[in-house]
Amino acid sequence: MTLPRKGRAALVLALVGVVGMAFRVSWNALRDIANAVGADDTAATLYPFVVDGLMALALVATLVLAGRDRTFALRVLGTYTAASLVLNYVHGLVPELHGTTVDWGRLANWDPANWALVLLATSLPVGSIYFGSDLVAKVLHHRPTPIPAVDANAEESTETVMKRSTADLPESTPPPITATVVRVPDQGPVDFMKSTLPLKPLPPIALPIESAPVEPIERSVAPAAAPRPRGVTGRVPDVARSPRPKRTQAELLAEARTATADWPDAELTAEGIRRAVRTSPANARMLRDTLKAERTTTAP
Repeated sequence: MTLPRKGRAALVLALVGVVGMAFRVSWNALRDIANAVGADDTAATLYPFVVDGLMALALVATLVLAGRDRTFALRVLGTYTAASLVLNYVHGLVPELHGTTVDWGRLANWDPANWALVLLATSLPVGSIYFGSDLVAKVLHHRPTPIPAVDANAEESTETVMKRSTADLPESTPPPITATVVRVPDQGPVDFMKSTLPLKPLPPIALPIESAPVEPIERSVAPAAAPRPRGVTGRVPDVARSPRPKRTQAELLAEARTATADWPDAELTAEGIRRAVRTSPANARMLRDTLKAERTTTAP
């Protein structure tokens, strides 16, 4: 049930009144603590605003920030709340703080406790400057995350897809099947006339005398069309290749001499000889060494 506008305004005013009265009670204790640690009248009057005021600022920051920044604001709020509670508790335990009979800088009879309390009371204003500035900067640079608009049509389509059966869902495309090409050796033309089995002659039929003679019907078989040659789809067999005569070393050397007669010594390489004579790399190296040796021998 939502409160009306007047009810919410009354609730906020009541909360502000309670917080103001609580601040007035805490202000009295914190002012006396500030006087005890050496603050003058003006500083002691402003001291409660430093502690409790930062608590209010941290509370507002927790309502605005999010994530790590909100966690940081909650830690600041908890720390200063605990510090204000400790100082108010000390003010209640030491009656001398209510007047002017307490010694300057003395908040407890035990020295270690007194040192800790003085350190706490004097460090709160410095912490307020640091943490307050950081919280204000975080609030000013905060960018709220936009709430995405809800599309009713999108929800309906999502629900429809979820309710579809498995058979209605789109199937994935099967991977393509790669066919293996097997080459069949080409065959020559087939003489169907020779390959056809011989036909047996029909027995003679006795005809009446009055009927005219019937000419015998010759049965013939038309040759079938020869199959078209298949294109080469793979490696040509060695049997189908035309034989190439194998040259001897003497013939290779003679061709190399002719091809490299006008070559300078710098261009006399195995690769160049191989391309000119069209031979294997091993023969090309042998020809290169032989030609170089001959040029060295014939050189003046």
